[in-house]
Amino acid sequence: MLVYDNEAAVKELSPDFMALANINDVFSVIVTAPGDKVDFVSRFFAPSAGIPEDPVTGSSHCSLTPYWAERLGKNQLHAYQISTRKGELWCENQGDRVLISGKAVTYLKGEINV
Repeated sequence: MLVYDNEAAVKELSPDFMALANINDVFSVIVTAPGDKVDFVSRFFAPSAGIPEDPVTGSSHCSLTPYWAERLGKNQLHAYQISTRKGELWCENQGDRVLISGKAVTYLKGEINV
């Protein structure tokens, strides 16, 4: 996780995806900063997994939420993932877990029998 000073720095990033994909033992990179109109912003890159930039990444917010909750001194956080699709999330740090909510589109339904 890379932490920047401000939202503009995160927004202006233009990563070299080939270089990121070739870093040994690194699956993904999360970048974050305090937000201008939200508590924090982020971007998520995983080119070694075939995902140059994920538009909205719930799993990354499971790491980001406790990080920002501690720094901002609050457990209810409003987040924004900067991407072409954009993603607004509401995150709650509950200590042993993070609750994430926001608008989503169902693209797959299924059932798994174990």
